[in-house]
Amino acid sequence: MDIAQYIEHTNLSPTVTIKDIDKLVEEAKQFQFLGVCVPPFWVKRAQREIGKEKILLVTVVGFPLGYSMTETKLDEIKRAIDNGADEVDVVWNLSSFKTGMPWTKIEIGKCSKLTHDHHKILKVIIETAYLTADEIVVACKMCADAGADFVKTSTGFAPAGARTDDILLMRKSLPTHIGIKASGGIKTKEQTIALLNAGADRIGTSSGVNIVAD
Repeated sequence: MDIAQYIEHTNLSPTVTIKDIDKLVEEAKQFQFLGVCVPPFWVKRAQREIGKEKILLVTVVGFPLGYSMTETKLDEIKRAIDNGADEVDVVWNLSSFKTGMPWTKIEIGKCSKLTHDHHKILKVIIETAYLTADEIVVACKMCADAGADFVKTSTGFAPAGARTDDILLMRKSLPTHIGIKASGGIKTKEQTIALLNAGADRIGTSSGVNIVAD
């Protein structure tokens, strides 16, 4: 299995510097990773460094807590796309979801429409660490119905990240055309293979180099 083709090489550290972004892109080129995931502030720089290489440029929106206003998220999405992002990973409104408000789905739909109007890909981060199994099922259906292209496990800032049991449940709960991005705490080749075998289509990790070199 060519693990590199599934990896989004990631650096979302609050202390990330321009040197870190350049290194991330250089490593993506060297190890032929699928893409890089960078903070919104560094999207334009990453695009410049990627140049004509076939490396997906991914960024995050509403990160990491997700309870910013919908209008703010939409503005973030538009700016990210204008700066060169190919895909956006939006943190959904977990607060709204836990309250039982229908706005959760409406927001995803608005984000989906804007992203797709620009022919880009939308991933929705549901933060599985804070959800029960039943809530994960409901979350997956909601994301699929609202037009998400992928459902993503975690921001990496929650108490737990990607778990194989959650991936298995998500795969059973999602239509086949909706992808799954496993992220959060993925540090080894064994973890990566287990998550892919469970049904993940993408792996978001800051340990990509160690994983492929293992």
